[in-house]
Amino acid sequence: MTDLLLKNVRVLQGETADVLVRDGRIRQIGRALDASPGIAVEDGEGALLLPGLVEGHAHLDKTTWGSPWYVNDVGSALTDRIHNERQWRASTGHDAASHARALALAFLREGTTRIRTHVDIDTDAGLRHLEGVHATRQELAGLVEIQTVAFPQSGLLIRPGTAELLDQALASGADALGGLDPSAIDRDPARSLDVLFGIADKHGKPVDIHLHEPGELGAFTLELILDRTQALGMHGKVVISHAFCLGGVDAKRLDGLLQRLAALDVALLTTAPPSRPVPAVRACREAGVTIFGGNDGIRDTWTPYGSPDMLARAALIGLRNDLRRDDEVEWAFDCVTAAAARACGFADYGLAPGARADLVLVDASCVAEAVVTRAPRRLVVSGGAIVARNGQDAAGLA
Repeated sequence: MTDLLLKNVRVLQGETADVLVRDGRIRQIGRALDASPGIAVEDGEGALLLPGLVEGHAHLDKTTWGSPWYVNDVGSALTDRIHNERQWRASTGHDAASHARALALAFLREGTTRIRTHVDIDTDAGLRHLEGVHATRQELAGLVEIQTVAFPQSGLLIRPGTAELLDQALASGADALGGLDPSAIDRDPARSLDVLFGIADKHGKPVDIHLHEPGELGAFTLELILDRTQALGMHGKVVISHAFCLGGVDAKRLDGLLQRLAALDVALLTTAPPSRPVPAVRACREAGVTIFGGNDGIRDTWTPYGSPDMLARAALIGLRNDLRRDDEVEWAFDCVTAAAARACGFADYGLAPGARADLVLVDASCVAEAVVTRAPRRLVVSGGAIVARNGQDAAGLA
């Protein structure tokens, strides 16, 4: 059932309203709306209405969600974690499909209806992890919209054959092409980025590059990425994930980079980690750069942390960026809603007639309270269908 009349909810402007949903889309928002015969009616009891939340950077294929605790004793270097994960997944037969499904449904219970997930492509596993996540994507179609990013976690140039696999991944339905630290990992950033952007351009797909490289090294790589974005006319089709370098360069250098990012409509993804420099939400907004949020890994071989609750991630973004006023906390909320949808290209998003009816009811007086208290999700609606109540799956979804 994708027709619904949601009565007596408070919209973000603070007014009480009803929401009429037809064929999975918002048809009307107004007062005292009437239901047609046979349409389901739900009383929101004055709860705050939010749009479906958006996870802008996950790794569904890696998670151990729903499995016994993974004991992490790996070394601290990036390459240690990469090698450990690849070996562990191969030796255990870790199944990307079932684990991705478990985590995607956990996201849904907490009100997240759109997910961008990076999926490992390497010469050991080939496309196996991507095929698993695509099986989950197909199974959950209509409930959770899942974008996949073909991601060379083990490097591109340093593992011959990876470029060909990435090409196959895009041909088989991956939505975007990922990259990883072309200077620090591949040690040949110009060639690495030429190969990467060449594959993306061939398929007409967007790019989302993990850039952990710090300070001036990262800024140098970022400039190379922006050069290729400009040369290929890929305005609005490139995301830089993490971009720690923007938290570690001087003010003049930062200003120049932000101006270029804004001019090319290149978005930034932040997880707001406490242990690394990060691009500042305030500076990005002032420069006109889209910045949005995601968890990165959740309970995998890299980290025991993370939660499929995007209000919790928004709270971490607010805390890391010293966002205290209510209107500033709303910036953090924007990172996991409209900004994330815009950056990832999720269409028909928002609380307006014509948008897909992804709706979340929370017990909070305003957005700032919802973020800071991680307000319980009273009701989650995806595509007009009620999919969760009070953190529990609706019938038939478990």
